[in-house]
Amino acid sequence: MSHSRDPRVQDVRARLREARDRSAAPSPAAAAKLAAQGKLYVRDRIALLFDEGSFVEDGRYANATAPGLPADGVVTGRGTVDGRPAIVVANDPTVKAGSWGARTVEKIVRATEAALREELPVFWFVDSAGARITDQVEVFPGRRGAGHIFHNQVALSGKVPQICCLFGPSAAGGAYVPSFCDVIIMVEGNASMYLGSPRMAEMVVGEKVSLEEMGGARMHCTVSGVGDLLATDDEDAIEQARLFFSYLPSTFRDQPPAYHPEPPAVPFTDDVVPEIESQPFDVHDVIDALVDEDSFFEIKPLFAAELVVGFGRLEGRTIGVVANNSMVKGGVLFSDSADKAARFIWLCDAFNVPLLYLADVPGFMIGSEVERGGIIRHGAKMVTAVSEATVPQISVVIRKAYGAGLYAMAGPGFGPDAALALPTARVAVMGPEAAVNAVYANKIAAIEDEAERAAFVAARRAEYEQDVDLERLVADLVLDGVVEPADLRDELVRRFRYAARRDRHFAEKRRGVPPV
Repeated sequence: MSHSRDPRVQDVRARLREARDRSAAPSPAAAAKLAAQGKLYVRDRIALLFDEGSFVEDGRYANATAPGLPADGVVTGRGTVDGRPAIVVANDPTVKAGSWGARTVEKIVRATEAALREELPVFWFVDSAGARITDQVEVFPGRRGAGHIFHNQVALSGKVPQICCLFGPSAAGGAYVPSFCDVIIMVEGNASMYLGSPRMAEMVVGEKVSLEEMGGARMHCTVSGVGDLLATDDEDAIEQARLFFSYLPSTFRDQPPAYHPEPPAVPFTDDVVPEIESQPFDVHDVIDALVDEDSFFEIKPLFAAELVVGFGRLEGRTIGVVANNSMVKGGVLFSDSADKAARFIWLCDAFNVPLLYLADVPGFMIGSEVERGGIIRHGAKMVTAVSEATVPQISVVIRKAYGAGLYAMAGPGFGPDAALALPTARVAVMGPEAAVNAVYANKIAAIEDEAERAAFVAARRAEYEQDVDLERLVADLVLDGVVEPADLRDELVRRFRYAARRDRHFAEKRRGVPPV
């Protein structure tokens, strides 16, 4: 049976088909530009993120009646990542450099509202020149303007993971989108973040600077700490994003996914940690001897490298690792390393990831330069994060924990589920040499005979070391136990298993007011 056709329906179908085709692939010129930059088309990026056939798109026809604005420059929708539902917000740099128009912003706002309503993780694929000045009244100031995106990102923080791949620029106010995410993966050579461009900086403050110096990927991952991880290209960035997600639950209500247990890559032998505390060593060797093989995923490896943070797995279950690295600046804590630790601890605490601290720390840095930089408030920020964390926490002094360094690494006073030590450990207000000099400086200076002076110092040092002897610390119940390296992994597995039942309540109040 045949039916007559309505030409209006045919016309709508034709126009929608044409609009769909315009947003399905880049123009030949745009494709050539992407290839020259080593970039993937936005839909190819999404295809690498989501399981095949799982993507459902929202707002594909946004601004379809306007020429040259397919999907209004942003692709949004839902899909699954290893079977787990998530939302993506992906800028299309082939549409007016990925800039934001009124409908672009509305699509992003709706995506964040869906994430809040459905408690879905969000992957942010950022490659945008910022707001379109021609649309500023619609984009910038209103209740559903760009500011509402940031408001919703803050509401999502700690509720669901927010993972950012920065493939290109993230300019002006748009630079705050990555900054509200839990991790920022930047493609070296293409990614950049800045509030004002080099040209604007030259106009306003008279500074001449390159884009890479102003806000390039390597600068942000090594100097500012705004970036977390460098990627070689788009594929590498997306692979890192998927891997990061594998360590976290989909929401704060869930536990991280568990995987098949694997033995560590290397045994934890007695020679991994040097017994001489002044001899530096790479703490990654300790981490590799504790966590499941190839499971350690380091965060901010190029920033404040005196402190190592990252995810690992113990018998297939996610833990967060915070470890001092004596190979870099002696493992001393600076403002940047305190900030790095605080944010990672907050991340783990938000998403139910137990924390393991590996302490080998002389303390916080001293001197006029760090005092002017506010090291006291930065250090207090780290101590605040340690104090407030309610996930299971185990502190292991692997060699030394002096002064406030002990506090920052979840020492006994901060209620860890266990405070353990290796036989190489020393715990004290300060090291023996510094302590003897602090107490007896005048007396030492008054001894003229060199041999007599050396004997006096040696005797005082011996007294000090006896006072903080490791056996005394466990005998006085300062520490919960001393564990041989070969036994530490099994001890940690058992202790974390028992601690999983702990109460997650910290204090009855509206919120703390941490130093910033």
